[in-house]
Amino acid sequence: MPELPEVETTRRGIAPHLTGRRIERVTLRRPDLRWPIPAAIGERLPGRTIDAVTRRAKYLLLQTEAGSALLHLGMSGMLRVLPPDTPLGRHDHYDLLLDSGQALRFTDPRRFGCLLWQPPGEVHPLLAELGPEPLSDAFDGDLLWHLSRGRRSAVKTFIMDQAVVVGVGNIYASEALFAAGIHPARAAGRVSRERYAALVDAIQRILAHAIERGGTTLRDFLAPDGAPGYFEQELMVYGRDGEPCRSCGAPIRSRMLGQRNTFWCAACQR
Repeated sequence: MPELPEVETTRRGIAPHLTGRRIERVTLRRPDLRWPIPAAIGERLPGRTIDAVTRRAKYLLLQTEAGSALLHLGMSGMLRVLPPDTPLGRHDHYDLLLDSGQALRFTDPRRFGCLLWQPPGEVHPLLAELGPEPLSDAFDGDLLWHLSRGRRSAVKTFIMDQAVVVGVGNIYASEALFAAGIHPARAAGRVSRERYAALVDAIQRILAHAIERGGTTLRDFLAPDGAPGYFEQELMVYGRDGEPCRSCGAPIRSRMLGQRNTFWCAACQR
């Protein structure tokens, strides 16, 4: 699944082509994706100018005066800006035709993405209970320390809780915990304030670097221009079960934790 850096890479890729452009027509080739596509998409978007393309967690918002289209890439979704007469594939589910003569096309083989509507002045229920953005000033070690007190769940599961902080998915949680030297199965309530400060620093540094590198190419992700992300080449633990740790040479281990495959170095992480 595309994680926050991949979604931010997508936002940066499409925003210059969409911001300030008027949506001339909405073409829906199916009535639903993960959820039914609301009638407001076809009724309210045509004729509206896109004022901004923003991101909240792993959701993209096309903001207009009439409201915002809420987009999610799901497990395998991809957004591209291309000529509207580009031949259709079987998994091309909708086009937004722009006054530039280009179209924003959504492709999603698994149909776990979404296209929803957020009325002006409202917060969609999917966004209402989300925690802070990991690259914002609202996210720091003190916040994690306070929220974790008394929690027995694993620290990796804790930082992947979207009510705690958004966008720290499986890949980047494993990588940040390695960088901070924290064992992923350690109880969240047993991590000190100082170690949470180090973990926040690692999360922010790794996410920012992954965004600069275009995200991580695993399975399906491609940037809007068709280019893969390159952060995968720099992964320290994720997907490296049995390989030597790049820091100490001990074998990387893996196990299922919170129903997600987790990777760590037993020598470097305590």
